[in-house]
Amino acid sequence: ERDGKPVRMGKRSEFVTLTEVVEEIGADATRFMLLTRSADSQMTLDLGLAVKQSSDNPVYYVQYGHARIASILRRAAEQGLSPDADKLSLLTHPTELALIRQILRLEEVVEHAANNLAPHHLTYYAQDLATAFHSFYHACLVVGEDAALSAARLSLVKAAKIALANTLRLMGMSAPEKM
Repeated sequence: ERDGKPVRMGKRSEFVTLTEVVEEIGADATRFMLLTRSADSQMTLDLGLAVKQSSDNPVYYVQYGHARIASILRRAAEQGLSPDADKLSLLTHPTELALIRQILRLEEVVEHAANNLAPHHLTYYAQDLATAFHSFYHACLVVGEDAALSAARLSLVKAAKIALANTLRLMGMSAPEKM
């Protein structure tokens, strides 16, 4: 779709080539949008949505999540703070636990996607992981008064960054450090 109107990629009508789509919305957005559907289903790409810089755009939302995580880790390092996985037992907030559960799903999702030739599951996972991270970020102060809790949360944030970066790379997309 472009401006709410379908743009055909089919026979005997005006059509848009894949090269034109990549030029219009970028390689990462094209790849993500193509991967969001199973290979045997009909697909509609919303070209307007694919360039929108908001949480409505799943590509932007996922990559922005990675960039935000990178920013948190950079700022913490500048303050001399570092992750400490030995403190993970301090993580008890529901959003912390939800993020941990989501990170732990990565291996299962990759295995399922590979065994079933279903890469669209990676896009769903990336969106779910970004959502879990954003929920955690809005509910919990990553760096606060309690140094041990901050170190534990930084460890969680680092794990989320690794999982999100690996998922993006598996899809052939960039994991931006800044946006």
